[in-house]
Amino acid sequence: MQRTDDAALRTRAFARVIGPYVATFGIVYAIRLPDLNGLVGDLFAQTFNVLMLGALMLAAGLVVIGLHRNWRGPLAVTISLFGWFVAIRGFLLIATPSTIQAGVDATMLSPTATIVARGFFAALGALGLLLAYAGWFTAPKRTT
Repeated sequence: MQRTDDAALRTRAFARVIGPYVATFGIVYAIRLPDLNGLVGDLFAQTFNVLMLGALMLAAGLVVIGLHRNWRGPLAVTISLFGWFVAIRGFLLIATPSTIQAGVDATMLSPTATIVARGFFAALGALGLLLAYAGWFTAPKRTT
């Protein structure tokens, strides 16, 4: 069952990288979201920046999708869904940046939507902490 062991190790490796990344940005965005309005405006003011961000997100998502083809267990499913989520967001930033900008602007202008977005980012931060824990501090199950 070497394949199963390799898949579990690959899932843990992705969790080690994705977990701290998602935890860091999720928690920071949850805390500082209202302060980031100017930064978001600056991002969308430059077409090149949006295109590059979308391209990087699409590439990162495709790396996860291509290298992590494991859907067995909650950790593996979370990693795979994260790859698809990032790839789709990257594609949408490239294909429809004005739609994404309108959604961000609407969120930042509505106090209720901002609270919901902060809750979403806090949940992402918690998920990132769980991924980091699973990647760094748990051992994959070995099949014999």
